Amino acid sequence: MDWPLALGLMLGSLFFFMAIGMPVVFAFLAVNLIGAWVFLGGEMGLGQWVRNTNSSLISFSLTPIPLFVLMGEVLFHTGLAFRAIDAIEKAISRVPGKLSIVSILGGTTFATLSGSSIANTAMMGGMMMPEMMRRGYHPTMSMGPIMAVGGIAMLIPPSALAVMMGSLAGISIERLLIGGILPGILMAVGFLGYVVIRSIMRPQDAPVSEQDDSGLSGWQKWGPFCKNVLPLLAIFVAVVGSMLIGWASPTESAAIGVLASVIATFAYRVFSLQALWKSLIETAKVSVVILFILAASTTFAQLLSFSGASTGFLNLIRGLDLSPAMLIICMLLVLLIMGMVLDQISMMMITLPFFMPLALAANIDTVWLGVMMLIALEIGLLTPPFGLLLIVMQSVVPPAIRLPQIYRAAVPFITIELAVLVAVFFIPVIAVGLPNLIK
Repeated sequence: MDWPLALGLMLGSLFFFMAIGMPVVFAFLAVNLIGAWVFLGGEMGLGQWVRNTNSSLISFSLTPIPLFVLMGEVLFHTGLAFRAIDAIEKAISRVPGKLSIVSILGGTTFATLSGSSIANTAMMGGMMMPEMMRRGYHPTMSMGPIMAVGGIAMLIPPSALAVMMGSLAGISIERLLIGGILPGILMAVGFLGYVVIRSIMRPQDAPVSEQDDSGLSGWQKWGPFCKNVLPLLAIFVAVVGSMLIGWASPTESAAIGVLASVIATFAYRVFSLQALWKSLIETAKVSVVILFILAASTTFAQLLSFSGASTGFLNLIRGLDLSPAMLIICMLLVLLIMGMVLDQISMMMITLPFFMPLALAANIDTVWLGVMMLIALEIGLLTPPFGLLLIVMQSVVPPAIRLPQIYRAAVPFITIELAVLVAVFFIPVIAVGLPNLIK
């Protein structure tokens, strides 16, 4: 079979199954079954498909995924994350857009502990939205920061999606995790700057009330922050620092994070078997889905290669003789466009089998490219009409707020994220500076 027909069969079947509402993982599994039968030789091909699936799941590099998920679940179900956000609110006095600032700082803090964009947005939305609406905040100043900061969890470790990308793309997981730190911080600073400037220029969008000044001072104000925030940030420092100085691999640092989280629950006297059990159950649910997707994606890439579709398509692109910079721009544009209609995992599974061979052939730094791809995937979380965090936000706001309002609230923050993406493209050290320090 000619490569255009093979590529059309594989991608056409995939988009058909997704269009009829089949879950992503099952759509990929169905395409893999078809591909194994057609390209690997009927029954023998199905046997090879089973062996490929098994081999894709036994990699030790996948171990950080359930560990990072468990770390966030423990802090979430024991309530330590809520304590941290409450402490941040007490530490911030009467400033313009206080609740929006709390959303950004609290969401960024939780992002360093959970690695889950959906959990971040759902938690912050449930906590902050009712009070922000009661005080008359403009939708852009209430919903926008909560949705935007949720995506930072995709960049700042622990990020299960970064581990997944590193596994699928053959990028150093350790370097990719650390490479997302500075862009994530830069993004949070951009969000804060926008909120403060807009609150000053349009004070009616973030009304200041007496409740914005807690009346606390000294230790009453900063004591909860020191008690409930700094120790949890120490967990993040332990996870990242152990990788940065070369003491631990990503798997070992993830285990350190889980151990530190459990110790923290004992130290704060919030540990319970019920919370631990619920954390383990939720971790198992998320991990099984991710591992199913990894198995399906690995086989999908192998079938594209075996059928000749990958080689034919890559030769076509190479024939265009694009410069490395133009090649990266084309890749990022593809991801940004796909982000309007597809979820992040589907985008990775479809594009990585094509993008990574092109990047390696063009001698593109894969960590730099991986960080930019993560930012592009993050932007897709907020891109209408099907951005995942837009849908999550719709589920936590009152029915009176319509989806177009949520779209408009996301636009300024999408612009800031695009600016960070452009900055990383033109100043690669933002993404590769910290990874290059790894001993």
